[in-house]
Amino acid sequence: MNKSNVYYTTMRTKTGDNLLDKLQRLIKAAGIGDIDFEDKYVAIKMHFGEPGNLAFLRPNYAKAVVDVVKELGGKPFLTDCNTLYVGGRKNALDHLDSAAQNGFSPLSTGCQILIADGLKGTDEAYVPVEGGEYVKEAKIGRAVMDADVFISLNHFKGHEATGFGGALKNIGMGCGSRAGKMEMHSAGKPHVNQVSCVGCKMCTKVCAHSAITIEDKKASIDHNKCVGCGRCIGVCPKDAVQAASDESNDILNCKIAEYTKAVIDRRPNFHISLVIDVSPYCDCHGENDAAIVPNVGFFASFDPVALDLACAQAVNAQPAISNTRLTDMMEHVHEHDHFHTIFPETNWESSIEHGVKLGLGNKDFELIEVK
Repeated sequence: MNKSNVYYTTMRTKTGDNLLDKLQRLIKAAGIGDIDFEDKYVAIKMHFGEPGNLAFLRPNYAKAVVDVVKELGGKPFLTDCNTLYVGGRKNALDHLDSAAQNGFSPLSTGCQILIADGLKGTDEAYVPVEGGEYVKEAKIGRAVMDADVFISLNHFKGHEATGFGGALKNIGMGCGSRAGKMEMHSAGKPHVNQVSCVGCKMCTKVCAHSAITIEDKKASIDHNKCVGCGRCIGVCPKDAVQAASDESNDILNCKIAEYTKAVIDRRPNFHISLVIDVSPYCDCHGENDAAIVPNVGFFASFDPVALDLACAQAVNAQPAISNTRLTDMMEHVHEHDHFHTIFPETNWESSIEHGVKLGLGNKDFELIEVK
Protein backbone atom coordinates (compact mmCIF):
# COMPACT_ATOMS: atom_id res chain seq x y z
CA MET A 1 0.00 0.00 0.00
CA ASN A 2 1.28 3.48 -0.84
CA LYS A 3 1.93 5.99 1.89
CA SER A 4 -1.04 8.03 2.99
CA ASN A 5 -0.78 11.81 2.99
CA VAL A 6 -1.53 13.66 6.20
CA TYR A 7 -1.51 17.45 5.98
CA TYR A 8 -0.99 19.76 8.93
CA THR A 9 -0.61 23.39 9.83
CA THR A 10 0.65 25.03 13.00
CA MET A 11 -1.15 27.48 15.26
CA ARG A 12 1.14 30.34 14.23
CA THR A 13 -0.46 33.23 12.35
CA LYS A 14 0.54 36.61 10.97
CA THR A 15 -1.30 39.90 10.77
CA GLY A 16 -4.05 39.61 8.18
CA ASP A 17 -4.17 35.81 8.42
CA ASN A 18 -6.15 33.89 11.04
CA LEU A 19 -6.62 30.30 12.18
CA LEU A 20 -9.90 29.88 10.31
CA ASP A 21 -8.18 30.90 7.07
CA LYS A 22 -5.42 28.39 7.82
CA LEU A 23 -7.95 25.63 8.46
CA GLN A 24 -9.58 26.28 5.09
CA ARG A 25 -6.21 26.32 3.31
CA LEU A 26 -5.33 23.07 5.04
CA ILE A 27 -8.40 21.12 3.95
CA LYS A 28 -8.15 22.47 0.41
CA ALA A 29 -4.47 21.48 0.20
CA ALA A 30 -5.39 18.04 1.59
CA GLY A 31 -7.69 17.52 -1.39
CA ILE A 32 -11.22 18.05 -0.12
CA GLY A 33 -12.00 19.60 -3.50
CA ASP A 34 -11.38 16.24 -5.18
CA ILE A 35 -14.73 15.06 -3.80
CA ASP A 36 -17.82 15.65 -5.93
CA PHE A 37 -20.00 17.75 -3.64
CA GLU A 38 -22.36 19.18 -6.24
CA ASP A 39 -25.92 18.97 -4.83
CA LYS A 40 -24.79 16.25 -2.41
CA TYR A 41 -25.95 15.97 1.21
CA VAL A 42 -22.85 16.23 3.40
CA ALA A 43 -22.79 14.99 6.99
CA ILE A 44 -20.16 16.79 9.07
CA LYS A 45 -19.80 14.72 12.23
CA MET A 46 -18.58 16.57 15.30
CA HIS A 47 -19.10 16.75 19.06
CA PHE A 48 -21.18 19.69 20.32
CA GLY A 49 -19.78 19.45 23.85
CA GLU A 50 -21.40 18.31 27.06
CA PRO A 51 -22.71 21.31 29.04
CA GLY A 52 -20.04 22.40 31.51
CA ASN A 53 -17.20 21.26 29.26
CA LEU A 54 -15.24 24.03 27.55
CA ALA A 55 -12.68 21.98 25.60
CA PHE A 56 -15.02 21.14 22.69
CA LEU A 57 -14.38 22.65 19.27
CA ARG A 58 -15.84 26.12 18.85
CA PRO A 59 -18.58 26.52 16.24
CA ASN A 60 -16.26 28.89 14.33
CA TYR A 61 -14.23 25.89 13.19
CA ALA A 62 -17.35 24.13 11.97
CA LYS A 63 -18.35 27.19 9.94
CA ALA A 64 -14.93 27.27 8.26
CA VAL A 65 -15.48 23.71 7.02
CA VAL A 66 -19.14 24.32 6.15
CA ASP A 67 -18.21 27.35 4.03
CA VAL A 68 -15.74 25.28 1.99
CA VAL A 69 -18.32 22.53 1.42
CA LYS A 70 -20.87 25.12 0.27
CA GLU A 71 -18.27 26.71 -1.99
CA LEU A 72 -17.83 23.28 -3.60
CA GLY A 73 -21.57 22.91 -4.17
CA GLY A 74 -22.48 20.67 -1.25
CA LYS A 75 -25.43 20.76 1.15
CA PRO A 76 -23.81 20.36 4.56
CA PHE A 77 -25.33 19.67 7.96
CA LEU A 78 -23.67 19.19 11.34
CA THR A 79 -24.55 15.98 13.11
CA ASP A 80 -23.97 13.74 16.10
CA CYS A 81 -25.84 10.88 17.75
CA ASN A 82 -27.37 10.77 21.21
CA THR A 83 -25.36 9.50 24.14
CA LEU A 84 -25.76 6.21 25.95
CA TYR A 85 -25.03 7.75 29.34
CA VAL A 86 -27.31 10.14 31.21
CA GLY A 87 -26.36 13.74 30.48
CA GLY A 88 -27.17 16.77 28.38
CA ARG A 89 -27.25 14.92 25.04
CA LYS A 90 -29.23 11.72 25.70
CA ASN A 91 -32.15 12.69 23.43
CA ALA A 92 -32.47 14.99 20.43
CA LEU A 93 -34.21 17.83 22.30
CA ASP A 94 -31.67 17.97 25.11
CA HIS A 95 -28.90 17.46 22.55
CA LEU A 96 -29.99 20.46 20.48
CA ASP A 97 -30.40 22.56 23.63
CA SER A 98 -26.85 21.65 24.66
CA ALA A 99 -25.53 22.49 21.21
CA ALA A 100 -27.27 25.88 21.34
CA GLN A 101 -25.93 26.52 24.83
CA ASN A 102 -22.42 25.90 23.46
CA GLY A 103 -22.93 28.34 20.61
CA PHE A 104 -23.99 26.07 17.74
CA SER A 105 -26.77 27.43 15.55
CA PRO A 106 -27.48 27.91 11.83
CA LEU A 107 -26.28 31.50 12.25
CA SER A 108 -22.95 30.61 13.90
CA THR A 109 -22.17 27.58 11.71
CA GLY A 110 -23.87 28.39 8.41
CA CYS A 111 -25.91 25.17 8.31
CA GLN A 112 -28.55 23.15 10.11
CA ILE A 113 -27.93 20.65 12.91
CA LEU A 114 -29.48 17.17 12.74
CA ILE A 115 -29.29 14.60 15.53
CA ALA A 116 -28.66 11.54 13.42
CA ASP A 117 -30.40 8.87 15.49
CA GLY A 118 -33.60 10.79 16.15
CA LEU A 119 -35.56 11.86 19.19
CA LYS A 120 -34.76 8.93 21.49
CA GLY A 121 -31.64 7.53 19.84
CA THR A 122 -33.53 4.72 18.14
CA ASP A 123 -33.65 5.96 14.52
CA GLU A 124 -30.91 3.74 13.17
CA ALA A 125 -29.73 2.03 10.02
CA TYR A 126 -28.36 -1.51 10.16
CA VAL A 127 -25.11 -1.53 8.20
CA PRO A 128 -23.13 -4.72 7.42
CA VAL A 129 -19.47 -4.63 8.51
CA GLU A 130 -17.39 -6.38 5.88
CA GLY A 131 -14.62 -8.29 7.65
CA GLY A 132 -15.99 -7.46 11.09
CA GLU A 133 -14.57 -9.67 13.82
CA TYR A 134 -16.74 -8.36 16.67
CA VAL A 135 -19.58 -6.59 14.84
CA LYS A 136 -21.41 -8.07 11.88
CA GLU A 137 -24.07 -5.37 11.56
CA ALA A 138 -23.50 -1.88 12.96
CA LYS A 139 -26.34 0.30 14.25
CA ILE A 140 -25.67 3.76 12.81
CA GLY A 141 -27.71 6.96 13.15
CA ARG A 142 -29.91 7.06 10.07
CA ALA A 143 -29.15 10.65 9.01
CA VAL A 144 -25.44 9.81 8.86
CA MET A 145 -26.12 6.95 6.47
CA ASP A 146 -28.57 9.00 4.40
CA ALA A 147 -25.82 11.51 3.55
CA ASP A 148 -23.94 11.24 0.25
CA VAL A 149 -20.61 12.45 1.63
CA PHE A 150 -19.18 12.05 5.14
CA ILE A 151 -16.74 14.43 6.85
CA SER A 152 -15.40 14.01 10.37
CA LEU A 153 -14.33 17.09 12.33
CA ASN A 154 -12.58 15.89 15.48
CA HIS A 155 -11.23 17.37 18.68
CA PHE A 156 -8.15 15.27 19.45
CA LYS A 157 -7.88 14.62 23.19
CA GLY A 158 -7.31 11.90 25.77
CA HIS A 159 -9.88 9.29 26.71
CA GLU A 160 -10.17 7.12 29.81
CA ALA A 161 -11.21 3.95 27.94
CA THR A 162 -9.68 4.22 24.45
CA GLY A 163 -6.48 6.14 25.25
CA PHE A 164 -7.38 9.04 23.02
CA GLY A 165 -10.36 10.27 21.06
CA GLY A 166 -9.66 11.20 17.46
CA ALA A 167 -11.07 10.41 14.04
CA LEU A 168 -11.90 6.74 14.63
CA LYS A 169 -13.67 7.38 17.91
CA ASN A 170 -15.55 10.43 16.62
CA ILE A 171 -16.80 8.35 13.71
CA GLY A 172 -17.26 4.88 15.17
CA MET A 173 -18.60 5.63 18.63
CA GLY A 174 -20.05 9.01 17.68
CA CYS A 175 -22.16 7.70 14.79
CA GLY A 176 -23.51 4.71 16.68
CA SER A 177 -27.14 4.91 17.80
CA ARG A 178 -27.78 4.36 21.50
CA ALA A 179 -28.05 0.62 20.78
CA GLY A 180 -24.84 0.82 18.76
CA LYS A 181 -23.03 2.54 21.61
CA MET A 182 -24.27 -0.16 23.97
CA GLU A 183 -22.94 -2.83 21.61
CA MET A 184 -19.50 -1.22 21.58
CA HIS A 185 -19.31 -0.60 25.33
CA SER A 186 -20.84 -3.85 26.50
CA ALA A 187 -20.02 -7.52 26.41
CA GLY A 188 -23.31 -8.22 28.20
CA LYS A 189 -26.89 -6.98 28.01
CA PRO A 190 -28.74 -4.11 29.72
CA HIS A 191 -30.09 -4.32 33.23
CA VAL A 192 -32.59 -2.31 35.28
CA ASN A 193 -31.64 -0.12 38.22
CA GLN A 194 -34.50 -1.11 40.52
CA VAL A 195 -34.17 2.01 42.65
CA SER A 196 -34.80 4.32 39.68
CA CYS A 197 -37.48 2.21 37.99
CA VAL A 198 -41.10 3.38 38.48
CA GLY A 199 -42.78 0.56 36.56
CA CYS A 200 -44.14 2.81 33.80
CA LYS A 201 -44.01 -0.08 31.27
CA MET A 202 -42.50 2.03 28.49
CA CYS A 203 -39.73 -0.56 28.10
CA THR A 204 -42.17 -3.44 27.76
CA LYS A 205 -43.95 -1.66 24.90
CA VAL A 206 -40.81 -1.41 22.75
CA CYS A 207 -39.37 -4.85 23.51
CA ALA A 208 -40.05 -7.07 20.50
CA HIS A 209 -38.88 -10.21 22.29
CA SER A 210 -41.00 -10.10 25.47
CA ALA A 211 -37.81 -10.00 27.52
CA ILE A 212 -39.03 -7.41 30.04
CA THR A 213 -41.56 -8.07 32.80
CA ILE A 214 -42.99 -5.84 35.52
CA GLU A 215 -43.41 -7.10 39.07
CA ASP A 216 -44.23 -4.92 42.09
CA LYS A 217 -43.85 -1.85 39.81
CA LYS A 218 -40.27 -2.77 38.94
CA ALA A 219 -39.00 -3.95 35.54
CA SER A 220 -36.67 -6.88 35.03
CA ILE A 221 -34.92 -8.08 31.88
CA ASP A 222 -34.64 -11.77 31.01
CA HIS A 223 -31.20 -12.02 29.38
CA ASN A 224 -32.14 -15.37 27.83
CA LYS A 225 -34.72 -13.54 25.70
CA CYS A 226 -32.99 -10.15 25.35
CA VAL A 227 -31.13 -9.60 22.06
CA GLY A 228 -29.40 -6.41 23.22
CA CYS A 229 -31.10 -4.01 20.82
CA GLY A 230 -31.01 -1.21 23.42
CA ARG A 231 -34.40 0.28 22.61
CA CYS A 232 -35.43 -0.02 26.27
CA ILE A 233 -32.53 2.30 27.16
CA GLY A 234 -33.77 4.93 24.74
CA VAL A 235 -37.38 5.00 25.95
CA CYS A 236 -36.87 4.85 29.73
CA PRO A 237 -37.94 8.25 31.16
CA LYS A 238 -36.06 7.65 34.42
CA ASP A 239 -32.81 6.31 32.91
CA ALA A 240 -33.32 3.16 34.94
CA VAL A 241 -32.35 0.82 32.09
CA GLN A 242 -28.57 0.79 31.90
CA ALA A 243 -25.95 -0.80 29.66
CA ALA A 244 -23.51 -3.32 31.05
CA SER A 245 -20.46 -1.20 30.02
CA ASP A 246 -18.21 -4.18 30.69
CA GLU A 247 -16.29 -4.57 27.42
CA SER A 248 -12.48 -4.66 27.59
CA ASN A 249 -10.72 -1.54 26.36
CA ASP A 250 -8.93 -3.34 23.52
CA ILE A 251 -12.12 -4.90 22.17
CA LEU A 252 -13.90 -1.55 22.59
CA ASN A 253 -11.27 0.01 20.32
CA CYS A 254 -11.72 -2.78 17.78
CA LYS A 255 -15.50 -2.37 17.78
CA ILE A 256 -15.07 1.37 17.25
CA ALA A 257 -12.89 0.66 14.22
CA GLU A 258 -15.53 -1.72 12.85
CA TYR A 259 -18.27 0.85 13.34
CA THR A 260 -16.05 3.38 11.55
CA LYS A 261 -15.82 1.01 8.60
CA ALA A 262 -19.61 0.76 8.51
CA VAL A 263 -19.91 4.56 8.35
CA ILE A 264 -17.32 5.39 5.67
CA ASP A 265 -17.22 2.25 3.52
CA ARG A 266 -18.02 2.80 -0.16
CA ARG A 267 -18.71 6.54 -0.07
CA PRO A 268 -16.61 9.71 -0.22
CA ASN A 269 -15.15 10.65 3.16
CA PHE A 270 -12.66 13.17 4.53
CA HIS A 271 -11.24 13.72 8.02
CA ILE A 272 -10.05 16.72 10.02
CA SER A 273 -8.50 16.69 13.50
CA LEU A 274 -7.74 19.72 15.63
CA VAL A 275 -5.01 18.98 18.16
CA ILE A 276 -5.82 21.82 20.52
CA ASP A 277 -6.92 21.97 24.17
CA VAL A 278 -5.76 18.36 24.56
CA SER A 279 -7.72 17.58 27.69
CA PRO A 280 -7.13 14.18 29.34
CA TYR A 281 -10.80 13.21 29.26
CA CYS A 282 -13.46 13.02 26.55
CA ASP A 283 -15.65 16.02 25.71
CA CYS A 284 -18.56 13.89 26.96
CA HIS A 285 -17.55 14.88 30.49
CA GLY A 286 -19.45 17.77 32.03
CA GLU A 287 -16.10 19.37 32.84
CA ASN A 288 -12.66 19.54 31.28
CA ASP A 289 -9.36 19.17 33.09
CA ALA A 290 -6.39 21.31 32.06
CA ALA A 291 -4.75 20.58 28.70
CA ILE A 292 -1.84 18.16 29.11
CA VAL A 293 0.38 19.50 26.27
CA PRO A 294 0.66 22.77 24.32
CA ASN A 295 -1.60 23.25 21.29
CA VAL A 296 -0.12 21.54 18.24
CA GLY A 297 -2.19 22.48 15.18
CA PHE A 298 -4.67 21.22 12.61
CA PHE A 299 -4.42 17.94 10.64
CA ALA A 300 -6.40 16.59 7.66
CA SER A 301 -6.39 13.43 5.53
CA PHE A 302 -8.50 11.01 3.52
CA ASP A 303 -7.05 8.27 5.78
CA PRO A 304 -8.52 8.27 9.34
CA VAL A 305 -6.00 5.71 10.60
CA ALA A 306 -2.96 7.65 9.44
CA LEU A 307 -4.59 10.82 10.75
CA ASP A 308 -5.04 9.37 14.25
CA LEU A 309 -1.49 8.04 14.27
CA ALA A 310 -0.04 11.36 13.10
CA CYS A 311 -1.94 13.24 15.80
CA ALA A 312 -0.89 10.77 18.52
CA GLN A 313 2.75 11.08 17.50
CA ALA A 314 2.48 14.87 17.43
CA VAL A 315 1.07 14.92 20.97
CA ASN A 316 3.74 12.53 22.23
CA ALA A 317 6.42 14.82 20.79
CA GLN A 318 5.18 17.69 22.99
CA PRO A 319 6.44 18.52 26.49
CA ALA A 320 4.05 17.96 29.37
CA ILE A 321 2.42 21.06 30.80
CA SER A 322 3.02 21.35 34.53
CA ASN A 323 0.22 20.94 37.06
CA THR A 324 -1.87 18.68 34.82
CA ARG A 325 -3.04 15.07 35.02
CA LEU A 326 -0.09 14.16 32.81
CA THR A 327 2.55 15.54 35.19
CA ASP A 328 0.63 14.12 38.16
CA MET A 329 0.73 10.65 36.61
CA MET A 330 4.36 10.98 35.51
CA GLU A 331 5.31 10.78 39.18
CA HIS A 332 3.97 7.21 39.27
CA VAL A 333 3.99 5.92 35.67
CA HIS A 334 7.20 5.88 33.66
CA GLU A 335 6.05 5.75 30.05
CA HIS A 336 7.25 7.42 26.86
CA ASP A 337 3.64 7.69 25.68
CA HIS A 338 1.50 10.48 27.12
CA PHE A 339 -1.75 8.58 26.63
CA HIS A 340 -0.46 5.45 28.35
CA THR A 341 0.78 7.67 31.14
CA ILE A 342 -2.53 9.41 31.87
CA PHE A 343 -4.53 6.17 31.53
CA PRO A 344 -2.23 3.13 31.99
CA GLU A 345 -5.03 0.60 31.41
CA THR A 346 -5.66 1.84 27.86
CA ASN A 347 -4.05 0.80 24.59
CA TRP A 348 -4.76 3.22 21.76
CA GLU A 349 -2.59 1.19 19.37
CA SER A 350 -5.31 -1.49 19.27
CA SER A 351 -7.61 0.84 17.30
CA ILE A 352 -4.83 1.65 14.82
CA GLU A 353 -3.89 -2.00 14.30
CA HIS A 354 -7.49 -3.10 13.85
CA GLY A 355 -8.18 -0.20 11.51
CA VAL A 356 -5.29 -1.31 9.29
CA LYS A 357 -6.55 -4.90 9.41
CA LEU A 358 -10.00 -3.75 8.25
CA GLY A 359 -8.52 -1.77 5.37
CA LEU A 360 -9.56 1.58 6.85
CA GLY A 361 -6.13 3.09 6.38
CA ASN A 362 -2.40 2.94 6.63
CA LYS A 363 0.25 3.30 9.36
CA ASP A 364 2.77 4.44 6.75
CA PHE A 365 2.19 8.13 6.05
CA GLU A 366 3.88 11.29 4.86
CA LEU A 367 3.34 14.44 6.90
CA ILE A 368 3.00 17.52 4.70
CA GLU A 369 3.03 21.01 6.20
CA VAL A 370 0.70 23.70 4.87
CA LYS A 371 1.70 27.30 5.60
